[in-house]
Amino acid sequence: MADIDEKKARYSVSDASRASSAVERSRVTNKTWAERRSEMRKNILGKRGGSLSSWKRETHVLPRDEARNFAKSFLKKYPKAAYWSEVESWRVLDDDVIEFTMRRLPSAD
Repeated sequence: MADIDEKKARYSVSDASRASSAVERSRVTNKTWAERRSEMRKNILGKRGGSLSSWKRETHVLPRDEARNFAKSFLKKYPKAAYWSEVESWRVLDDDVIEFTMRRLPSAD
């Protein structure tokens, strides 16, 4: 029984060397994957003008009635079924002025 315990406790230099080289190969493989991914991101950024988001956004500041009319015309021009259009955010400013952001996908452009 003592012989079995001694074998479990011993590690050879070749085992450690194999493990070390396996870890290094994995690190190199992951690094090259990360580099490829980084390059893809840079290419996407260049094509989209610096933004990774595929959404097209328009922010406006208009009086309440004009804001409502603009949003209606925007949603009519870019229907939700094709563009997933929506009012992304809005807030009421002083004097009943609305600041809002319309969002849509460029999918049907």
